[in-house]
Amino acid sequence: MQFLKADISDIPVIQQIAEKAWRPTYSHILTEEQTLYMLDMMYSADTLQKQIKSSIEFYLAIRDQQTLGYFSFEITEPKRMKLHKIYLDPEQKSKGTGRLIIEFVKQHALKAGVEQIELNVNKYNSAVQFYEKLGFFRAKEMVLDIGNGYVMDDYVMQLNLMPAQ
Repeated sequence: MQFLKADISDIPVIQQIAEKAWRPTYSHILTEEQTLYMLDMMYSADTLQKQIKSSIEFYLAIRDQQTLGYFSFEITEPKRMKLHKIYLDPEQKSKGTGRLIIEFVKQHALKAGVEQIELNVNKYNSAVQFYEKLGFFRAKEMVLDIGNGYVMDDYVMQLNLMPAQ
């Protein structure tokens, strides 16, 4: 498994995986209208270009020259990292790729002196259990208005990288 830093030229691949991953992940949670709204809001070429040019780092997960997924993160405070996105081609779920991505993110965080990784996940997404298995805990709940009458109903999950004192 390789993790390659994505750049502007990788935007079509990121969009392709998002398109494949979102419906199986969210069809039981979101309406098709909200899915289309959010895909456009979060994955337009312009939005992704701005994020890639910012402090958000995007990576592609690649095995045997096949892109299996992507993820993005940024250091938001001196000791805190936000894992913004992690999506896999649906055919790659439950094959250990997600666990390898989290391990890569943890190692990157530790090298940067980060003590805590935080992420948002929809309360009804099966990924909640995946994150809990890897040591994340539900720190709080958040309902975020994203416009057009839609909200994101999430858990904010955290992983502490430093042992408790």
